[in-house]
Amino acid sequence: MFLQLNHQQFDVYKATRAFVKECYFATKEFPSEEKFALIQQIRRAALSVHLNLAEGFSRKSEAERKRFFEVSRGSVIEIDAALDVAEDLGYCKKKNLQSLGICMNRCFSMLSKLISH
Repeated sequence: MFLQLNHQQFDVYKATRAFVKECYFATKEFPSEEKFALIQQIRRAALSVHLNLAEGFSRKSEAERKRFFEVSRGSVIEIDAALDVAEDLGYCKKKNLQSLGICMNRCFSMLSKLISH
């Protein structure tokens, strides 16, 4: 926000930022009794995607950067699994989360490319 750093211009940074927003919007529809459980878990994992990516870009060693990017991608997978449970519990429907799914797949793909290069 206040720092003007190069990584903020990368498409992957913008994609993970949009993904966080989509996760927050999707969980707004969950029942209030999930406020301190599934909602919080998904939102924290979404923030982890974005924040670990940003922190990874700040690391000097390639191995360290890669590790942060792997943690970021792992959080994407965590959210996908949490959404499976949310769907099983009737909190959401896959067809209503198309925008989130597109963001998720885009982030996963971009993070995988960062890790492999």
